[in-house]
Amino acid sequence: MMSEEVKDAVKTEVEADEEKQEKEQETEKETTAQPDDDKDMLIGKKDKEIEELKGQVAILKNEYAKAYADTENTRKRLQKEFETRSKYHIQSFALEVLPVLDNCERALAQETNDEAYRKGVEMIYNQLRNALQKEGVTEIEALNQPFDANWHQALMSEECEGVEPGMVTQVLQKGYKLKDRLLRAAMVKVSA
Repeated sequence: MMSEEVKDAVKTEVEADEEKQEKEQETEKETTAQPDDDKDMLIGKKDKEIEELKGQVAILKNEYAKAYADTENTRKRLQKEFETRSKYHIQSFALEVLPVLDNCERALAQETNDEAYRKGVEMIYNQLRNALQKEGVTEIEALNQPFDANWHQALMSEECEGVEPGMVTQVLQKGYKLKDRLLRAAMVKVSA
């Protein structure tokens, strides 16, 4: 009988061992399943974070590009304004001086017996004209030229034989330009 009792005891121990092993396997499955789920969840969170960060990077790159373009446009505009100001810096001064130049021409056109006076006015006129020319102020050629409304201002017209219509026949007041910009239009008489 003993052997049957031993058999039953061994059988119970074997069954207990099997049950223990099954339980261990189940807990092992549960523990190994949980980290996989956690891993998947962590990977999902990381992927989501990466996508959000990529979106933020794209937005920041776009804002940077806009700021850079604005800065470049501002720099170019300021450079152009500086160049224009440098090129035409004498414009207001030249407009103030042109009547003085006109008066010198009128004084030289008058007959006088005092040659020293005439020579002095002529020297002043030449110096003033040369100083303006150095800064880019030049006289507009008008006499015997076709009338150009961009550079000439017609004050009167008259019929002239032998002269085709639209030609400048007389300059009443000289016109001047500063480099490529009109400073003062020439006042002219035009043939009709």
